[in-house]
Amino acid sequence: MNVPPKTVFYTIERTIKSYRKFSNRNFSRVVDDITVDQKLILQYLNSSPELSQTEIAELVFKDTASITRMIDLMVKKDFLKRSINTEDRRKFKLEITAKGKDILSRLEPVIAANRKTAFAGISEEELIQLDRTLQKILSNIT
Repeated sequence: MNVPPKTVFYTIERTIKSYRKFSNRNFSRVVDDITVDQKLILQYLNSSPELSQTEIAELVFKDTASITRMIDLMVKKDFLKRSINTEDRRKFKLEITAKGKDILSRLEPVIAANRKTAFAGISEEELIQLDRTLQKILSNIT
């Protein structure tokens, strides 16, 4: 059972979960009560404010019900403001609050430090090859 094709997905999953725990731990030193997924939502809305909840769900690999719950929580925490979309009343317009923007700016150096730690000893070429390999796997299964 030690054949790489049978263990690589386990290693990928373990790596992702460990990195998320590592990031959440480091985030909590700077900002109380924010998760990696909430930070991702803030980042996506900051760069593309026109995104719908459905589009955000696809970007962070969550179902729409989970995104709705997360956004409800982020509105309560004053990270986001939600209002009716005047162009399509069936949709909400999401905006990052001043508090949300402040959180993003405070987390930027933490994110950079997290990546520096995670990628220590890994060359740019190795990262490029890893990305190519993962893209091939993704292409094979989609």
